[in-house]
Formats: sequence, structure tokens, C-alpha cells
Amino acid sequence: MRLAGKIAVVTGGGSGFGEGIVKRFVAEGAKVVVADINGDAARRVAAEVGADAVAVTADVTVGADVKAMIDAAVNAWGRLDILINNAGWTHRNMPMTEVDEATFDRVYATNVKSIYHGAMHAVPLFRAQGGGGVILNIASTAGVRPRPGLVWYNGSKGAAITITKAMAVELAPDRIRVCAINPVAGETGMLHLFMGEDTEAKRAQFRSTIPLGRLSLPSDIANAALYLCSDEAEFLTGVCLEVDGGRCV
Repeated sequence: MRLAGKIAVVTGGGSGFGEGIVKRFVAEGAKVVVADINGDAARRVAAEVGADAVAVTADVTVGADVKAMIDAAVNAWGRLDILINNAGWTHRNMPMTEVDEATFDRVYATNVKSIYHGAMHAVPLFRAQGGGGVILNIASTAGVRPRPGLVWYNGSKGAAITITKAMAVELAPDRIRVCAINPVAGETGMLHLFMGEDTEAKRAQFRSTIPLGRLSLPSDIANAALYLCSDEAEFLTGVCLEVDGGRCV
């Protein structure tokens, strides 16, 4: 049980990578707050994993909602050890000048401002608990090897990567580790937006750019998150791990 006794909050925990992380963490002994803007999805995942999870409806672009999900962990189990900023959003694959301002704002609020909100509420709690803790940001290979048609999404994930490294340095004296995972496109609800349309031809095109020949799976991201958030990774901070089948080589 590699996370026995650990308390985690996972945003976007109602589907995709987040759901995979929740289920892997509970299997490894953690207790988890499943936070998602889709409350029904969060409740479904929490019900499937049982008493070691609670569901919270939360919009990560709203500071009060982020505070409420972190408070839920403290109220249920007395502390917080791990915050996973997984919730994300993208615009459809299209020329950059065709993305409207409202969509741009939503992408940056979800992918970047959410990390700010998480830090504002988790870092003081980690310090009050005596120091230590892990923040894991789910960024993207889009922030390392960007693709045309996803310019503003690419930029938001580049920001998440830089923020991860900057936070890691600043919070190291508090023994708060901050890392990121950079997944390649995967089997999630946003795949059709990344590709423009979900067709076998588009999937084949994406797979052809990945040396190991497939898209990422929630289990791939969950396994990487498990390691980075476990005590086995106690000397790792500022790491932005590409889980990408070789896409970024």
C-alpha cells in the first residue's frame, strides 16, 4: 500500500485521467476527495471506490470552490497530503485567430488559474500541518512539443510547466514537493477537441507521432502520479515527467 494513510484531493476526478488517478490511489491506501465540476460524475466515481472517497462539486476556476474541496478533505480525514490539479480544458483544434475570447479565458482559467487557487488554499494548510506535502499538476506534451491548431492550449500548458518548476524551488524549504506530468493525447473526453474530430484517420495520424504507437490511457497517468506522490519520490521536485510513449524525444 504505497499511499497508506495519505489524504488526497483530485480535481477533474469524475472522468478520464482524474478517475484513473482516484481509483489507483484508493487501491494503494489513500483517501481521496473526488472533485469535479460535474457533480454526478464525481459521485459516481466516489461510489465506485467506496468509503475511502468523498465527492465534491467544484469549479476549479472559482477560489471558493477550491477552498471547499480542500476543506472537505480536512473535515473528512483531518488533513491534506496531496493536491492533484488535473482538471483541464481546451479549445477545439483550429487556427489561433478563430478562438474566441471567452474560450481563451476558460482555457487559461481552468489550466492555469486553477493552480493559483490550489496553491492559495493548500500551501498554507501544508505549512500549518508542519510542512511537507505534494502538489502534482497535470500539464501536457503540448507545453513541450506544441502542435498547430492548439496554440492557446499549448501556451496554458507551457505556463503550467513553468509554474510547477517555480513553485518547486520556492516551496522546497517547506518540504512541499511540486511536480507535473505531461501526458500525450489520451483516451479522455477531450480527445475529439484535440483532434478536431474523432475519426480513425485522425487517431492514426496522432498515433503515428508516438514512437510506442498508441495514445495514453488513464492507467498510464495514474501509475506515474502514484510514484511522484509516494514517499518513494521524496527527493523529486520540479520534475515534469513526460508520459508520452516517446512523443517528445
